[in-house]
Amino acid sequence: MKTDLIEHYRIRPEGQEAEAILRTCVHCGFCTATCPTYQELSDERDGPRGRIYLIKQLLETGEVTDKTRTHLDRCLTCRSCETTCPSGVQYGRLIDIGRGLVEEKLERPAVEKWQRWAIRKLLPYPNRFAPLLKLGQWARPVLPEALKRKVPDPQPASPWPAQRHPRVMMALAGCAQSVSTPNTNAAAARVLDRLGITLVEAPEASCCGAVSYHLSAHEEGLDFMRRNIDAWWPAIEAGCEALVMTASGCGAMVQEYGHLLRHDAEYADKARRVSELARDLGDVLMQEDLSPLVPAAGSGKVAVHCPCTLQHAMKQGGVVEQILAQAGFELAKTRDGHLCCGSAGTYSILQPDMSQRLLENKLNALTGDNPERIVTANIGCQLHLGSRSPVPVQHWIELLDLESNG
Repeated sequence: MKTDLIEHYRIRPEGQEAEAILRTCVHCGFCTATCPTYQELSDERDGPRGRIYLIKQLLETGEVTDKTRTHLDRCLTCRSCETTCPSGVQYGRLIDIGRGLVEEKLERPAVEKWQRWAIRKLLPYPNRFAPLLKLGQWARPVLPEALKRKVPDPQPASPWPAQRHPRVMMALAGCAQSVSTPNTNAAAARVLDRLGITLVEAPEASCCGAVSYHLSAHEEGLDFMRRNIDAWWPAIEAGCEALVMTASGCGAMVQEYGHLLRHDAEYADKARRVSELARDLGDVLMQEDLSPLVPAAGSGKVAVHCPCTLQHAMKQGGVVEQILAQAGFELAKTRDGHLCCGSAGTYSILQPDMSQRLLENKLNALTGDNPERIVTANIGCQLHLGSRSPVPVQHWIELLDLESNG
């Protein structure tokens, strides 16, 4: 694609990166076939190719409208288009850049600004988010039905195994997951313990930075990343094998640290090393002897939901299915696995109508073979699916954890 950026953007690093990405696009349109919002709306501007043109127009003219922002906001950043694209267009990076530049140019309505500010100041902080969640759980019986569905049932924290193995890996507690489903990392620790690996968390590590960064608060997101690097670095220097990501949304973000901090003189090298060590839990288990792991009796048929961040960003599609099949679970047939469930980080809050349409589609695709449960690899997807699923939804690692199933 030919480009002609105005000087204001041509001299900026993000403008130069965007231009390089734009020039890889050959406007073939293959991306529209796998874009969830285009499939629902049939509007070129609500597909990757159309959004690419909208960002190109901003970079070449310096002008942008509310309509452009609306179409960019509707993007899930699921990156299904990247998996489909024959030219390797890095659309996820381009949409982040484009949204950030639009945020500079256009003042949002007060309600939208407040909503996004509130999300950024609450969700990434477990000590702020936890009391609100507990309040919602306490008040759940009297909440409106639509809101009641969004409040997950309380999940008590379960015990971690003792630190007893020479092999050590780090886990990210995260923000929403540490509060909503604390058993996820505990179950991962118990499973890895049976495989001869000690899993630990760094108390100082916090949100991966995705909430802020994808809401165009880029510097705020980078600060979260720097704090996590500082929290993990002593363990990395001590020989930590891997940074195990039990939430694929966080994993996709941490694997971007090296790129996003490449211009930071103090953190560039450390960020690159952190990204190299970041691995999804499924990827870790695939490299181990899984014979000590057996399924619980009567587990029933399981439908696997592969989050967009796992298959399109981390490129680990099919790994969870392989592990569960190897462990002896019966997997339900599903369809349209490449399409987003509608969670997409904060998307389910900011774009509720489209999010609910996609959720209905996804649940129909997952439950057609009458599974007894649905499993996934990302906390956002787990809570979103669980809000309307006719069967239980949990993290897949819990199926391999004797305590969770006992």
